Amino acid sequence: MNKKELMKRACQLAEESVKRGGGPFGAVIARNGEIISEGSNNVTIHNDPTAHAEVTAIRNATAKLGTYDLSGCEIFTSCEPCPMCLGAIYWAHIDKIYYGNDRKDAAQIGFDDDFIYSELSLEPNERKLPCEILMPQEAKNAFKMWTAKEDRTEY
Repeated sequence: MNKKELMKRACQLAEESVKRGGGPFGAVIARNGEIISEGSNNVTIHNDPTAHAEVTAIRNATAKLGTYDLSGCEIFTSCEPCPMCLGAIYWAHIDKIYYGNDRKDAAQIGFDDDFIYSELSLEPNERKLPCEILMPQEAKNAFKMWTAKEDRTEY
């Protein structure tokens, strides 16, 4: 499939999601023009705030391929990824993002993520959501164990 066909499929998934009661977002992960996985927004369907189209497509792709590393893949999404999805895309090592609507389009229909983008640039103690460091020495124990583990899998 070419890029336009893959984007068209992402848009179809978004429309299907709306018809099923989900949000208006769809995503396709492809490698060399072949669809690896698809996803649509299932936040309200599954009562899962992380069930965005891109995250769902990433989960499906990693399960299908048996790896967390989606290098060599591209994602086609009906809308510019939110901060959570963008982070997931980076962690999955996806090579390129194609999107239809941008975040300004999404904000116009009530999906405004600018406050999260703004929050990320602030120090934790300046954010609207209260943050507090608690028991850092106990938490560092797992980091020490990870550092000492010779057979760890870096990601």
